[in-house]
Amino acid sequence: MNLDPIFSPFHLKNFRLKNRLGVAPMTRMSSVQDSIPRDDVLEFLVRRAKNGAALVYTEAIVTDYESAQGYPGQARLLTQRQIDAWKPVVRAIRDAGAVSVMQMFHCGRVSWPEINPAGRTIAPSPIIPRDNNHLTGKPYPAPDAMSRFDIDHVILGFVETAKGAIAAGFDAVEIHGAHGYLISNFLSAYTNQRDDAYGGSVANRFRFAREIIQAVAPVIPEDRLLFFRISDWGVVDLDVSLFRTKEEYQEIISLLSREPLDAISVSTYNFQAPAFGAGRNMAQLTREATSLPIMICGQIYDRATAELALQDADIVLSAKSMLLNPDWVQDVRLGKPLRRYRSAEADIAYTDTPLP
Repeated sequence: MNLDPIFSPFHLKNFRLKNRLGVAPMTRMSSVQDSIPRDDVLEFLVRRAKNGAALVYTEAIVTDYESAQGYPGQARLLTQRQIDAWKPVVRAIRDAGAVSVMQMFHCGRVSWPEINPAGRTIAPSPIIPRDNNHLTGKPYPAPDAMSRFDIDHVILGFVETAKGAIAAGFDAVEIHGAHGYLISNFLSAYTNQRDDAYGGSVANRFRFAREIIQAVAPVIPEDRLLFFRISDWGVVDLDVSLFRTKEEYQEIISLLSREPLDAISVSTYNFQAPAFGAGRNMAQLTREATSLPIMICGQIYDRATAELALQDADIVLSAKSMLLNPDWVQDVRLGKPLRRYRSAEADIAYTDTPLP
């Protein structure tokens, strides 16, 4: 019997996903107070679960009240009030038969001093992005190079946020190591020019990510999941490859594979695009370096692209299509003709307009 590659189940440890389609994490600015998203944003996640998504990610949630925030109105999961706000959402996602994932990150060198409680930006090295802040139109400030104290403090923020996710009932936690945010800043030689134990070699640049994973893993119960997200592109200086070679990228993937992770999520602009001049796409290069389950996103918008992506990955994540089309999962099931949405159309995620 030939199983439908998209709508066959998939097992992640003790979880059985009903299909291979998930709602990608999308950074938003929807908290009006107390770092809790608006009701319509929370209800959007539940609707996508009810409409067939097997995996539902939160927006990226910042990890502390010091220097993690990169956009106005971001969510946190550090107080009882925040935990209580997420509990019914997580419960409703589970009742709809989907797996809930809390993604957490620190924005690193693309944080804003003006919106961070500590009024500062931190990064592995004091390197200013070439691009201006696209929301303010102004240059980013030079970040403070992180001290040992800063490193320990940031790691604690990841741990406390993971604890908040578990208290809220989330099935999975994802550590966001992609898109030129703080963990990505350490992983990439483009933004990490340290000469201590956190810089230089790939193993040294991986050290910060490893310390976060090792600190977070003990607070994740055995019956929950821990993921890690990675990319070769960042939200600033888009023309820069964050890893210099295929070998460097695959060494990072190999190092991740030794950690207590249940899956790796690979974020791309176009899942089909060859990477590093190697003639193979990011999912293929990742598969060569790990036996962990792989999630992939980037221009997956209809049945044909989902099936193609699943030749090299286990789960596909959709952002714009999931955001803008409430019936996307069913439309994919039926093989309906679907178009690829433009990035500008997804700007609804950053407005006060209720999500569809």
